[in-house]
Amino acid sequence: MTIEPVIQRMKQLQHLHESLLFLSKKKTETLKTNDLSEIQQLLTQERKHVQAIEKIEKQRVQSVTQWAQERDLKAREWTVSEMIDRLEGKEKENLMNIYEKLILVLSDLKQQEKLNTELTQHSLKFINMSLDLFQPSIQSVNYGRKQGYSNKRSVFDSKA
Repeated sequence: MTIEPVIQRMKQLQHLHESLLFLSKKKTETLKTNDLSEIQQLLTQERKHVQAIEKIEKQRVQSVTQWAQERDLKAREWTVSEMIDRLEGKEKENLMNIYEKLILVLSDLKQQEKLNTELTQHSLKFINMSLDLFQPSIQSVNYGRKQGYSNKRSVFDSKA
């Protein structure tokens, strides 16, 4: 078996991650405009992408396992970087190129999702602050110490 099935799976993964990156950038813009229905649609699309990625990743693992078995290598999970170390020539170059492209896309996706997380957290803080303004606590209504009835008598209640 050649390395071609592994390269094809890697290309599919790269394509799916690039599409996921596009959705993530779109989600950033939607978070800025606070369009909840659009955010829900994007999350549904992201979920479908993640499911497809999981499926392709399983196929990639199977292709790598088959490649290793045909070369009588130890039965264990082989990584792409370990495969690159064992390959030579054109196969090594092709696999290395697609591997590097995938890593760059994953890095961009990670940064984009970090930004989305920060935007979501800021939005939640704003919502909590707004709710606090609409529903003040008992302590803030009383401006400090709790007011209550005391047994002490004031000057005005004393006998003359």
